[in-house]
Amino acid sequence: MPTFEAWDIIKVPFPYTDRPVRQRRPALVIAANGIQEHHGLLWVLMITSAENRGWPGDVEVIDLGKAGLPAPSLIRTAKIATIEAKEAEWIGSLDDEARLRVRQFVQAELAQAAN
Repeated sequence: MPTFEAWDIIKVPFPYTDRPVRQRRPALVIAANGIQEHHGLLWVLMITSAENRGWPGDVEVIDLGKAGLPAPSLIRTAKIATIEAKEAEWIGSLDDEARLRVRQFVQAELAQAAN
């Protein structure tokens, strides 16, 4: 099984929240390390087309070449999933500017949950 790291962009069968269907789509790994080593799992955020209606917390992927994405894309920080690492395929990694913005949104959500 391949080993992934935070900030890798992968293709995975991502679940929909409104219907029992899964579609292979890009996702951003935000946690791997221990959960992958001990459980074979990854925490990922959905990546969607920049043509879709924006949501609060969306982060633009700046460097599409580095990310391995063919078209302008957004990281949807509101859509997180746990997936099996064995179903993932590495396609790229996230640029530093977008990493910072994703980290800020995720940390803000976790801070609110802690209160």
